[in-house]
Amino acid sequence: MPFFQYKAVTPDGRVTEGTLEASDKSVAIARLEEQGQMPIKVSAEGEAGLFGSEFKLPWQRKRVPQSDLLLYTQELATLMKAGLPLDRSLTILADLTDNVYLKEIGEDLLREIKGGKSLSEGLAMYPQVFPKLYINMVRAGEISGTLDSILLRVVDYLENVEELRNYFISSLIYPAILGFVGTGSIIVMVTFVIPKFAGIFENAGAPIPLPMKIMLGISGILTSYWWLILLAIAGAVYMWKRYIQSEEGRLSWDRRILSFPLLGSLMRKIEVGRFSRTLGTLLKSAVPLIQSINIVREVVNNQVIAQSMEGVVKGVKKGDGLARSVKRSEVFPAFAVHLLEVGEETGRLDDMLLQIADTYDREMRTAIKRLIALFEPAMILFMGLVIGLMVVSMLYSIFSINDVPL
Repeated sequence: MPFFQYKAVTPDGRVTEGTLEASDKSVAIARLEEQGQMPIKVSAEGEAGLFGSEFKLPWQRKRVPQSDLLLYTQELATLMKAGLPLDRSLTILADLTDNVYLKEIGEDLLREIKGGKSLSEGLAMYPQVFPKLYINMVRAGEISGTLDSILLRVVDYLENVEELRNYFISSLIYPAILGFVGTGSIIVMVTFVIPKFAGIFENAGAPIPLPMKIMLGISGILTSYWWLILLAIAGAVYMWKRYIQSEEGRLSWDRRILSFPLLGSLMRKIEVGRFSRTLGTLLKSAVPLIQSINIVREVVNNQVIAQSMEGVVKGVKKGDGLARSVKRSEVFPAFAVHLLEVGEETGRLDDMLLQIADTYDREMRTAIKRLIALFEPAMILFMGLVIGLMVVSMLYSIFSINDVPL
């Protein structure tokens, strides 16, 4: 069902904003009225433009960074583990949280809980902040009466996700700086340094050598048609996004990326690790297997692997078991399938899934180190080759001036 963003007035006269799930706009309005709120504005999530929702610049949009959500969950788990009731814990967090939007959400959650709703129902009003995995784990904790323990598992999951994210970012910092500096150096030489040589040859009355003619031609194109080049790049990026956002385009690209020699193996390890950790965490939190697999389908980014989950669900429903259904999908490594079989045989499937996640996370880190170890020298060699050819061409042109008869 679609999600609707709303702005409404509460019975105490306060304006509140949020998101709720409903089949259509009229149902969303009816649900707000049932809660005693007077809707001011209700719009489908994703509407934009002059006739859609209000346009906001990127830095004006309300958002909750993953690090803030992790800290909020850690503090909530700590307070509840200490024996404080949920409403008291949320009240304390409203004063401790620095993120303004998260503070507003916490206050809304507190009101909803005091109004008789559960925490999971309140979290479901903000799907753009709390993922389905988060909500379903909290719901399972409420049913089993172990919400404090479940929140600690949510914290462990978010910590692992944040750790992997930071690892990716830190691994890409040096290649990004190297590429930026090298590209900037080439642009400066082509657009500012090389054009100076045209004047030198003109004053000396010497013919321009072929290498310098080529570089001057490239320089002239960049300086005269830079706006057209930027427009072409923007158009290509736009068309690529349109293609990758379509179902067929995304599926085709994800299938192709899995077949790449080095990158494909890395992406498979990432997705298998994400699948295993998410499913293992959900099962450990007493979320039913079928429901857990459906949630995992939304967590997995690669659509080839995500679509294979449909066959896995059908196999599990028929009684084939998780390992056999995953093996039939032919997208998971044999080692992971073998460990799943062991987990089912021993009755410790949740623990085995987390062990698979740890194994593939380690392999993923090793694969990233190898890929960067190969990529960095290749980038340095390429940049050095380009800049070296420019320098040699300029030196050759300078020496050729000395051959001109006086």
